[in-house]
Amino acid sequence: MSGHSKWATTKHRKAAQDAKRSALFSKLSRNITVAAKEGGDPNPDNNASLAAAIEKAKGYSLPKDKIKTAIDKAFGSGKDAANYETVVYEGYGPCGVAIYCEALTDNRNRTAADVRAAFNHHGGNLGTSGSVAFMFERKGQVMVAKEVETGDKKNPVGPNGAAADEDEFMMAVAEAGGLDYEDAEDEWIVYAAPTDLMAVKKGLEEQGIEVKGAELTMEATTPAAVSVSDAKKVMRLVDKLEELEDLQNVYHTMDITDEIAEALDE
Repeated sequence: MSGHSKWATTKHRKAAQDAKRSALFSKLSRNITVAAKEGGDPNPDNNASLAAAIEKAKGYSLPKDKIKTAIDKAFGSGKDAANYETVVYEGYGPCGVAIYCEALTDNRNRTAADVRAAFNHHGGNLGTSGSVAFMFERKGQVMVAKEVETGDKKNPVGPNGAAADEDEFMMAVAEAGGLDYEDAEDEWIVYAAPTDLMAVKKGLEEQGIEVKGAELTMEATTPAAVSVSDAKKVMRLVDKLEELEDLQNVYHTMDITDEIAEALDE
């Protein structure tokens, strides 16, 4: 169990999403609403999908009142009723990079047209259902800071329990039931089976480790190597897709190396 170099991809994706915070908050709220409605229970203790949606939202600092409003909307009526459905779009971007999109929409025709236009205008091709899904694996991610605020004026920041030492953290992850972990500069990313996400989060917390957030993600099983110039073409398509209001998550198989991540940030 050791860290591997997926952090550049994760870091770039989170930075891009943080830059679009207003749109991101809208998407996080929609995700909570659908999870609450599909699970049929507004209590996250009884609704695993809702618990995961809330944890993801907290990881991006969605305010508590917006979380409550999103849950309430799931059980509203009339104009306050939520009528979203989950739709997946699959296709290929420039250089044959596979792209997997998850949408929550109240109008399939509108969303399909928007996604198709984005692929067509940026050198990609929208495929059929199942055309690229096999290239991805669903995983849970738990984010853990290595240091946390202490509330002490003399020493405002201190170690986050076992997270401050890799050997101790590795044992803590194993004890919590995590599959793997990765060193992500000032934090750790712990990987878990999708069904074990909340259990792993709780297991770490029970060992005195503060958790920043938890979410479900799709990870490429075989990342595709591309040049810097081709990576920029792919990311133009990914960025356009992420701008679409109905799209919740956009995943790709491109291997974002440190060199590519630096070039994309220029």
